[in-house]
Amino acid sequence: MEMSPALVGDALTRLRRAQGQLSGVISMIENGEDCAATLTQLAAVARALDRAGFKIVASGMRHCQAAREQGDEPPMTEDELEKLFLALA
Repeated sequence: MEMSPALVGDALTRLRRAQGQLSGVISMIENGEDCAATLTQLAAVARALDRAGFKIVASGMRHCQAAREQGDEPPMTEDELEKLFLALA
């Protein structure tokens, strides 16, 4: 299934935010900032990436369901979507 900004909209926003957070973490490390604060920010980046991934899978599920309802062949099977979902776990 090809992704487009229209299909994954919110996930793209989350990824851009995570990109900014990751830049902040890198700066924290380069500047020798507090370990606990740096790890807290790194955990926030990890959560943001996870949520973006789940949003992409959810969008794919909705897209496939809409295709089925229109009588079209969905771009991915339920098994393929499940495999992607489990890859995020």
